[in-house]
Amino acid sequence: MERFKANMAASLVLKRWCSNAVQSKGSRLERLRNSRVAGWCRGLLSDYREACREVVVGSWERPFKASVYLSLLGGAWACYLTNPDDASFETSLLESANQLGLLSPWIRSGTSDGHVQGLVRLRNEGRLRYASLGVASLAYRADCDPEASLYEARCSFLSVPWAELRERVLDVGFAGRWWLLDAKMRDYDVNEDEFRHLPPAMAATAPPSTAGTERNEKLHAESWKPPVMSAEDAAEDAARAGGQQEQAATGSETAGQEAQTEPQTPL
Repeated sequence: MERFKANMAASLVLKRWCSNAVQSKGSRLERLRNSRVAGWCRGLLSDYREACREVVVGSWERPFKASVYLSLLGGAWACYLTNPDDASFETSLLESANQLGLLSPWIRSGTSDGHVQGLVRLRNEGRLRYASLGVASLAYRADCDPEASLYEARCSFLSVPWAELRERVLDVGFAGRWWLLDAKMRDYDVNEDEFRHLPPAMAATAPPSTAGTERNEKLHAESWKPPVMSAEDAAEDAARAGGQQEQAATGSETAGQEAQTEPQTPL
């Protein structure tokens, strides 16, 4: 009997404890739902939902304006993805230096060689810097190596002001290319000094275009091919050759007959 009473008391205590836990859990959820943080979150979600609805409605009402905005955003995203970094600039610089090194000094362009050699010298001195602007990049020169222990390199009051950055810019990277370096290397295998002392008439002559050069090379290659005659041309040449042979034979017979009819003069 005592054991039965003890079991009943334990079951009553357990039931009351579970009911209190459920009530406390429900009260916590209610307090959290009615708190200021929950209200702020509901307001934020409502604002975002309303903004998305206005964007969709505005795009449907003004499709041209929406397409322009989407094109601008897509272009900016593409520029961000294709923005060149400092490693790509060093790679392009070393490739340009190798291309110029394969040419003789009498052939390479002085403009290309001077620009590339200046960049290589700044790189070796540690004065070549790089700055990313998100959609574009800048390569500029600094006064000192960042690892140098000089007072000029460490003092923040002697750093280069932003107003002088325009004068120190060496190249602009955009859409996966370094535009100034590519422009300087456009005719790197043409020495301008060779044509500096030409007469005015020859200096004013424009060089042949790429299409003209390719056409001349094609004509030169075709000149070495054997001639190919069609069947009609071969028949005409054969007929012409037969007529010439008949004329020659007729002429020889006429000359023989005239020689036989000539009177012989006595000695």
